[in-house]
Amino acid sequence: MPLFEYTARTATGEETTGTVELASREDVAAHLRKRRMRLVRVREAKSRKRGGRIPTRDIVIFTRQFATMINSGLPLVQALDILAQQTDNKTLAEVTKQVVYDVESGNTLADALSKHKNAFTDLYINMVAAGEAGGILDTILLRLAVFLEKNDAIVRKVKGAMIYPAVIFAVAAIAIVILLIFVIPTFQQMFSSVQMELPLPTRVVIGMSDLLQNYWWAMIAAAVATVFAIRRYYATPGGKLVIDRLMLGAPIVGDLLRKSAVSRFTRTLGTLISSGVSILDGLEITARTAGNRVIHDAVMESRGSIAGGETIADPLQKSGVFPPMVTSMIAVGEATGGLDQMLTKIADFYDDEVDAAVSALLSLLEPVMIVILGVVVGGMIVAMYLPIFNMINAVG
Repeated sequence: MPLFEYTARTATGEETTGTVELASREDVAAHLRKRRMRLVRVREAKSRKRGGRIPTRDIVIFTRQFATMINSGLPLVQALDILAQQTDNKTLAEVTKQVVYDVESGNTLADALSKHKNAFTDLYINMVAAGEAGGILDTILLRLAVFLEKNDAIVRKVKGAMIYPAVIFAVAAIAIVILLIFVIPTFQQMFSSVQMELPLPTRVVIGMSDLLQNYWWAMIAAAVATVFAIRRYYATPGGKLVIDRLMLGAPIVGDLLRKSAVSRFTRTLGTLISSGVSILDGLEITARTAGNRVIHDAVMESRGSIAGGETIADPLQKSGVFPPMVTSMIAVGEATGGLDQMLTKIADFYDDEVDAAVSALLSLLEPVMIVILGVVVGGMIVAMYLPIFNMINAVG
């Protein structure tokens, strides 16, 4: 829809300006009349590019405040108006204004939110729809806020665990490049002035230095092409399945990713089911938000099993992705009719497991990175001093 800039006069006679994204100038005038304002002038503005995905933290604050206002008895539109005015995130403020307009136009809140995928996920929209249908919107919004906070905490823990090794590898790479470009050539010139056969480690290091100095552009091009090819391959269904399976099977990191995926799956499905979303819809939403193709396929197979009158646990067990404890607890939850509570218990357990896995990973990575860095850099230095030791021995 086009973006309009307007100037309007309030009931007290004050002029106010603003922007709104609507279908026509007549819609702008009608929109302002509903707010008891009289249109003075309006013009079509250049469309602004929508912002990227809004940070989870902003959505959590928005959701908690929204739930509090609804629970206090404020009308839906008035609560949204207040949120649009007080949020610090400009993109979220514009989104909220559009939601207000859509709700005033007769749309449900869930339908209005569904037009803004950069702010609200499928899970969020479906839970709001369930809350509207059941008349428990404030309760659902509080559940959403808790879910988003815990899910964001898990994501940040996993990403945080990856930062340390990435920094160490980056430092090691810079140190190696500096040695190969600036230090090794000095030794090479010194050795070339002395007619002597160099040891194999020294020749290897000098060859690496020559390769980097003469063909650095080809190495950069090869690295960029490799990254591009992997990303293109990962964008295909088959490629995503292969890479995700390799990631889950990787030592140490794979265990962390698996535990994080189990926690995310169980908490998402448990939150949806407890909010009144049907189990079939809940499984489909959970599969879409899994973030891993192997988990996605296992969950969708489980959904097909449910649709055919079978249980959830059997397909999850056959996938080999979920630990036996998880599938057994899900089977018990299905049998006792307390699946949502059982899923929440599993999620809480695996949240603690992720914490422990992150701590173990960091404690293991520190000495491993130091050893790798010492071996590589120290090995290069020793390789360059070997000829000097040989010359000293020859003179002695």
